Amino acid sequence: MSRAGGERDGHTDHDRTFSALLEDSAEDLYEHAPCGYLSTLLDGQIAKVNTTLLDWLGYERGDLVGRRRFSDLLTVGGRLYHETHFAPLLRMQGQINGIALELKAADGSRLPVLVTSTVKTGDDGQPLLIRTTVFDARERRAYEEELLRARRESEHERERLRRLTTTLQQTLLPPVLANVPGLDVAAHYHIASVDEVGGDFYDLFPLAHGTWGVFLGDVCGKGAAAAAVTSLARYTLRAAAVYDPDPAAVLSNLNTVLNHEYNGIDPRFCTVLFGVLTPEGDHGGFHISLAGGGHPPAVLMRADGTADYLPTPGGQLIGALPDARITTITFRLEAGDTLLLHTDGLTEAHTGGRGDRYGDDALLDFARTLAPTTARHTIDAIRDLLDTLGAGVDDDTAVLAVSVPHSDRAEQR
Repeated sequence: MSRAGGERDGHTDHDRTFSALLEDSAEDLYEHAPCGYLSTLLDGQIAKVNTTLLDWLGYERGDLVGRRRFSDLLTVGGRLYHETHFAPLLRMQGQINGIALELKAADGSRLPVLVTSTVKTGDDGQPLLIRTTVFDARERRAYEEELLRARRESEHERERLRRLTTTLQQTLLPPVLANVPGLDVAAHYHIASVDEVGGDFYDLFPLAHGTWGVFLGDVCGKGAAAAAVTSLARYTLRAAAVYDPDPAAVLSNLNTVLNHEYNGIDPRFCTVLFGVLTPEGDHGGFHISLAGGGHPPAVLMRADGTADYLPTPGGQLIGALPDARITTITFRLEAGDTLLLHTDGLTEAHTGGRGDRYGDDALLDFARTLAPTTARHTIDAIRDLLDTLGAGVDDDTAVLAVSVPHSDRAEQR
């Protein structure tokens, strides 16, 4: 067959198709449209309905035309909505679009639909009848129900994850702090997000010969990986302190463990303050040796009303290098003195819309307004401060305070 012949045949097929479309009458288009059509009088009586809608509902034409009103096809709730909202709005506006309703089929089943109605007017502007288009919304309803089901499952899963996260977080903190004779102790853990496990940790526990170990630290990152490092750090610190309570040796031991366990493609490290508290017998107070590994310095609030950061500069992150540099300071905690350990979630909290941070200077000024104070009063004040900062605290924050009560309180104890 020649090319010209092929083109002629192609044009012939096209012409036949086009002719068939032209012969498709307006009435046939109305009757078999992919949506339902009906026309009603102004009182709602059905005057005309297409085959598509009749097939959907299972009615014969004679069952509806001249016998039923459009509202008769609606469910009870739909009829109430039609009378109180749909019909009044249609009269006022002349058109109403995309209203979700349910139609009752002949067999009693329900058909979810979207309805659009328009008032047809005569040449004099007076309303003559109401034309209504009905779209089958079964697939849309099924889709919406599936979305709702998925949302409920997602909310349930999120709640389950929250409970799991909260439980895991609790296992990473001591249920209670040790009771140290002659020392007041208080701590608080502020959770920035209930959806993720934080990496802050602390503890206070007894050592041999009447001494006590205390630590507070912060693991980089969040989530399950950070929780694993937190757990390892806590138990390593306690075990290392039993073997050799020297604070620098304890942090050096932790550095070796972390650097050995996490020196691959996913290195993990933390910042820590570790101290040993030794009571000073009849003189009261405690001798404290405190080592720092890259952690924010502790705040010492004295009985005379002064407050300053303890100098532990130069300490390096624990676990980041094979041999981390660790700094140590020794001092006495006298009657009326309070020592505050904290993680950087507090000082790095946002304080305003400009992205300002709370900062070290603000914390020191805050401590100076508290001094002289007690461990419990210090933690209560910081909890109030964290509540004031609100959503600006976008990282978990751990705070731990120890204080030596005045001699009159000590005698009462």
